[in-house]
Formats: sequence, structure tokens, C-alpha cells
Amino acid sequence: MSDERNRMEEPSEEMTVTLTLDDGSELECVVLTIFEAGGRDYIALLPMEGESAEEGEVYLYRYSEVDGNPDLQNIEDDEEYEIVADAFDELLDEQEYDEIIGEDELDD
Repeated sequence: MSDERNRMEEPSEEMTVTLTLDDGSELECVVLTIFEAGGRDYIALLPMEGESAEEGEVYLYRYSEVDGNPDLQNIEDDEEYEIVADAFDELLDEQEYDEIIGEDELDD
């Protein structure tokens, strides 16, 4: 996987995904990033409305493409989830660091 997909860059156009929840309701989410952790691809989604959106809750799923279409799968294993959550946190930390460095360069 290329480094480009590992960076959390702002897309020129916001990509969204509509999730169908267990109760049959739908939830529209913004795609934050697709990233690799533990040799697999994952996707981070941020709900656009509702309580989860207000709290800034991010949903993490396994990500793959089947016949050119995105396929999201739940992460069932606690250990796998911890690996994915840690990798996502590292991406956030890197993004924050890059933003701070970028601001410092502007100040010089």
C-alpha cells in the first residue's frame, strides 16, 4: 500500500458512506481515511449527525474492495480492534504533528 493512502489529507470532495445499522436505520458518515494496520486495510468513519456525531465518535471497520465496490466488515476481535485503534491514533498524532510543523514554518 502506498504512503499516500496512509496520510490523512483533506480530500477535494468529501466522501461519504451510508451504514445500515443492526436496527435497520441508516447513518451517513464521512470517510476520514483508509489506512493499514496489521497487514490489513481499515476505514475510519465519522457520523454526520446524531449523538455519535456530537460526541466525535469514530467508527472503524475492516475495508476491502470486492469487484471494485467497497466492502466493510465489523471488527469482531478485541485484540484486532486495539491494533486498529492504536494505528488510527498514531495517524491522528502524525496529522497533528504535521499541522504544528506546518504552522511553525509559516511563522518563520
